Amino acid sequence: MLTSLQNSLVKQIRKLHSSKERHKQELFLLEGTHLLEEACGVNYPLDVVCCTSQWEAAHPALWEQACSRCDRFEIVSEEVLKAIATTVQPDGVIATAKRSSAMQVPFTGLLLALETVQDPGNLGTMIRTAAAASASGLWLSADSVDLDNPKVLRASAGQWFRLPMAVSADLKDTVNLAKEAGMQIVATLPSATLTYWQVDWRKPSLILLGNEGAGLSASLATMADKAVKIPLNPGVESLNVAIAGALMLYEAQRQKMKEYML
Repeated sequence: MLTSLQNSLVKQIRKLHSSKERHKQELFLLEGTHLLEEACGVNYPLDVVCCTSQWEAAHPALWEQACSRCDRFEIVSEEVLKAIATTVQPDGVIATAKRSSAMQVPFTGLLLALETVQDPGNLGTMIRTAAAASASGLWLSADSVDLDNPKVLRASAGQWFRLPMAVSADLKDTVNLAKEAGMQIVATLPSATLTYWQVDWRKPSLILLGNEGAGLSASLATMADKAVKIPLNPGVESLNVAIAGALMLYEAQRQKMKEYML
């Protein structure tokens, strides 16, 4: 059992709390039983799995499954587990996993393209919602919060492993590729005259969403085939970006379901 906070493995895992170290080590953190279950469910490659003896006793099947697909596994004290966790009350298990190369995001169906999103809770919520609404995938600008930020993974409620996602070095290039594939590009702008339900979402579509404070950049907004707004009562400046994305994703799903039922 690992009990020392000075252990080299403990120090290495603690460093993964920072974005710089995650990039340097090419590893990220998976915290908690649910995320580990989801990772094992899709055979995601694990590096190290650490758990308390109490957690191992309570989850023997998952422990065996996780150990069979990782490079190293360790029983640790509760003090060590709390030290390597980013959460205040970890539930007994933490793993490190290899940062994946970009997934294949198909230019078909319904896609999200997110520019300079900074809040990990927002990004995780959009991943979860996109998976729930049957989106084809998600593109993220390189200057956004890390896709594998621990808070992003927790906010995604495990759907992080099920939605095709990739970081775009240049979202303008990504938008051009989507156009070449025949997708319509829809930007969310407060100055738009169309409301989001006036778009034909049955067509292959890429939704552009911008930064929480500044919104979508002008250079990306001008690339859109359509600009849409979400009607707001007077005095309400804007909606949370994750809520805005959810409204359009589910309007698209509603239109497709209505077409199917006709």
